[in-house]
Amino acid sequence: MPSRSTARLAALTVAAVCSTASTVVLTSPAHADSVRIHDIQGTTRISPLAGQKVADVPGIVTATRTYGSSKGFWMQDPTPDDNPATSEGVFVFTSSTPKVAVGDSVTVTGTVSEYVPGGASSGNQSLTEVTKPTVTTVSTGNAVPAPTAIDAKSVPAAYAPAGDTAAAGSVNGLALDPSAYALDYYESLEGMNVQVADTRVVTGTDPYSELWVTVKPREHRNHRGGTVYGSYESQNTGRLQIQSLGSTADFPKANVGDTLEGTTTGPLDFNQFGGYTLVASKLGTLTSGGLERETTAKQSARELAVATYNVENLDPSDNTFDKHAGAIVNNLQSPDIVSLEEIQDDNGATDDGTVDASATVNKLIDAIVAAGGPTYDWRSIDPVNDQDGGEPGGNIRQVFLFNPQRVSFVDRAGGGSTTAVGVTRAHGKAQLTASPGRIDPANAAWANSRKPLAGEFTFRGKTVFVIGNHLNSKGGDQGLTSQYQPPTRSSEVQRHAQATEVNAFVKDILSVQKNANVIALGDMNDFEFSETAKIMEGDGELWSAIKSLPRSERYTYDYQGNEQVLDQILISPAIRRGCDFEYDSVHINSEFNDQISDHDPQVLRFRP
Repeated sequence: MPSRSTARLAALTVAAVCSTASTVVLTSPAHADSVRIHDIQGTTRISPLAGQKVADVPGIVTATRTYGSSKGFWMQDPTPDDNPATSEGVFVFTSSTPKVAVGDSVTVTGTVSEYVPGGASSGNQSLTEVTKPTVTTVSTGNAVPAPTAIDAKSVPAAYAPAGDTAAAGSVNGLALDPSAYALDYYESLEGMNVQVADTRVVTGTDPYSELWVTVKPREHRNHRGGTVYGSYESQNTGRLQIQSLGSTADFPKANVGDTLEGTTTGPLDFNQFGGYTLVASKLGTLTSGGLERETTAKQSARELAVATYNVENLDPSDNTFDKHAGAIVNNLQSPDIVSLEEIQDDNGATDDGTVDASATVNKLIDAIVAAGGPTYDWRSIDPVNDQDGGEPGGNIRQVFLFNPQRVSFVDRAGGGSTTAVGVTRAHGKAQLTASPGRIDPANAAWANSRKPLAGEFTFRGKTVFVIGNHLNSKGGDQGLTSQYQPPTRSSEVQRHAQATEVNAFVKDILSVQKNANVIALGDMNDFEFSETAKIMEGDGELWSAIKSLPRSERYTYDYQGNEQVLDQILISPAIRRGCDFEYDSVHINSEFNDQISDHDPQVLRFRP
């Protein structure tokens, strides 16, 4: 997934300037007797007064934001109209610390603006604001308008209307229908004082002091407390992001399945990192759900255990080696083969031409031994400097760890960072022309992305082909709360090309040896129901084994309240035949606030 820290640095740069969705045209100020907050908000996502000056708009201050680059306050009209589509609240962008207090009755003169968090190219919806304000305090100590309760009954089951084809699929110009669509409902409350009660946490607290809850406790719930994302039509309407107007030091450290008991109250905002967000003036009390990290079963003597694990930009300067080692030894039960993703070179993000990762891998192996695990051997191929994407200078790559006491690696010379591995026939069976080798590294499908690592292993006299993958990330895709509905998933184009290449390579193996044991695994950066997965599966050459699990257990990643599949292990017919295998998504990271990676590892056990 795209780096949130990088995106946030960019956001800080642009947030101080309130960009507008339409050209600002200064007109004569609209008078207070004809303009109130609901007139500014209007019945669509774009204010009918965007770009215009308004004068003496009345409201009660409901909250102030005194930090960050978007300082200002929210105000709400205590005498609403009778149209449920028009919000009665609005954010006043002051750019400096606001001089008003909660409960002040104020009038505001300023310019109505439509600010697009993340910029217009992000495809995000805009936030209606009043900018360049002149604020007059009329009185103080007034009662704040009662919060509107957001709950399972008030949020519609349908997520969003289809966008206007005449507007490139944008919903901005469509009349809001808050009784029919969740995104319309949330938009109708933009800037208003809202409240949720006794909500379950569905994404744990992140490093930016944010968490996600659901107001629909039964919506695609699994037994560990999360909300599962099972299709492009199951966006899960009850999800809502929670931030706080208070100190980040006091923000609760929550895990999935915990509960914010009591009421959480504050204005409903919109940001580029998740869309509609309750910015809490008052937070509920965190109650633990008691979630514990999972441990998979130990493979038997006759079973081969193969795992995939994204260790999130691991380099020698990190302090997570002992924790990763403990996870591999204790939670994964020391798999025979571990395909690692995001192993960085020996000096991490320093961009000085270093590509070797021996120090990184050996530090992990030593930590595994110290944790009581086997002395793994390893194979990999160094990428060409700065050609495989990821963190600049980091040169991430896939690495095979293997336990030489249980499995052997077939070393066959000829593989390299720019050399394509092939398949040949020997004694009637398939073998790789190089082991380890990279699949067609010069192909445009792999531009600025990781090239698959192929290796040939033997276990109890049987050959097993393993292909370690880390496909193109979802960076650049429009979010679920985009103004464009359905959102565009532009990153799929490259992943589809990559999946085609992997499938073709597996076909080459199976055309030589129909009953070959082939495993393609790794961070696929796409869902088990996606077109990427379907292309990789082909006409039965592979099958994503996570589909052997109940739907509620299919997830390896937790993003914005949706538990979803990004990491997969796909298997050839010889492994799938008879369903004589066990598959486990081992939840040790994605649901927890103290995660050492944002991905959960996967383990496959089978008898070749």
